[in-house]
Amino acid sequence: MPSNELHYLSVAEAAAEIAAKRLSPVELTQAYLDRIAAINPVINAYITVTADSAMAQAKQAEVEITRGDYKGPFHGMPIALKDLFDTKGIRTTGGSKIMADRVPSEDGVVVSMLADAGAVLLGKLNMHEFAFGITNVNPHYGSSRNAWNTDRITGGSSGGSGTATAAGLCAAALGSDTGGSIRIPACFCGIVGIKPTYGRVSKRGVLPLSWSLDHVGPMTRTAEDAALMLQIIAGHDALDPGSTNIAVPSYTSDLGKGIKGMRVGVLRGGYVLPMDADMERALAESINTLRDLGAIVTDPLELPYIEDALPANITIISSEGATFHQANMDERPGDYGEDVFTRLSTGRDHPATAYITARNTQRQVQEQLLDSLDNFDALLTPMLPLGAPPIGQHDVMVGGKPMDVRAAVTRYTQPFNLTGFPAISVPCGFTDDGLPIGFQLAGKPFEEATLLRIAHAYQGVTEWHKQRPPVG
Repeated sequence: MPSNELHYLSVAEAAAEIAAKRLSPVELTQAYLDRIAAINPVINAYITVTADSAMAQAKQAEVEITRGDYKGPFHGMPIALKDLFDTKGIRTTGGSKIMADRVPSEDGVVVSMLADAGAVLLGKLNMHEFAFGITNVNPHYGSSRNAWNTDRITGGSSGGSGTATAAGLCAAALGSDTGGSIRIPACFCGIVGIKPTYGRVSKRGVLPLSWSLDHVGPMTRTAEDAALMLQIIAGHDALDPGSTNIAVPSYTSDLGKGIKGMRVGVLRGGYVLPMDADMERALAESINTLRDLGAIVTDPLELPYIEDALPANITIISSEGATFHQANMDERPGDYGEDVFTRLSTGRDHPATAYITARNTQRQVQEQLLDSLDNFDALLTPMLPLGAPPIGQHDVMVGGKPMDVRAAVTRYTQPFNLTGFPAISVPCGFTDDGLPIGFQLAGKPFEEATLLRIAHAYQGVTEWHKQRPPVG
């Protein structure tokens, strides 16, 4: 493959070439650094680029592989991290002014796991300030821009991760997800993003937004790549209070076995917002594709109780976020972006009774959803009711009615943060004006392998994930 095409190899494809010693990690890393130099000024995906250390890591990987010490598919693989993962000796800003000069003394747990697997770190990615927003409009580091249309938002808060992966500025990225912050930018940017079950991946060494709702997960161009990355970062961490000690399965062993006989429920009813005809068509075609692959896709499934998830999720996020930020809110209020400070202030004003009520709702919705999923392998929902809105637009038209952009784009994601159940965004088409569309699959706790298997089967017979954005 020509060097100017290397940045669009999937992780699996590039890993096969590296393992066979037909591709050097140094050559691949240089291709990504060249791509970053050319395209990052346009889409503003990176806050910090670590070119020198990336090349040093690539050279070390090449030496190890040449002498026969190949560690696996991420050995020599150029990746990037949302800028809330602690990185030893590299600033970790949280997308904020307050932490602009913060340099951790050690890596976060998942960062160490990827480093041990031989990954090459290209840099730290732009994000919505302190992960508390869905646009990635950042007053401190500038807005990330969608590679499919640079006038449009990337989604957030992992917006830099979404647009960098889509535009070939990294082979894969890590994001975090508290109300949809992996899946929303994954959908808007036309890539795969998986939020694992709460407790599946350690959050130690990750700047928190909401301790009880934060999740860490991969953002990649394919479901196979997401499986490969999740395999590295999943596992119990005894020092993370939210971590669960449940054995990690192989995410790739059953990946290619097909989905014949799998039962998929489709969310319909009053909870589903009206969609434009192009989005309805993409969703219907995706359902037909799953049926063609042998899945048993049921009649529409209504889950009226998940309406309760939205206010509960927001109450918990803002309350726990305000607790973490309390000192800085008192001492440096002017150093927060207006939107983030307003949301944190709302959380500080919540009475304890509101928080306790939200936690009770959380338990009830978890129980109800688990019961509803008892006869299904996965639940299919729309991912978003619209394509990526213009940067700076606060209200959107959904079904002919104006709606706050944040409420619109988190409607299908927040229930799975509140419950902690796994969910994945999968590209499934484009709007009439060329913006990516996706569907969401959600499943029972710790059944990420099932979601990845369905997504992989779908991608095996469709081409949406292979489309390349026009930027660059």
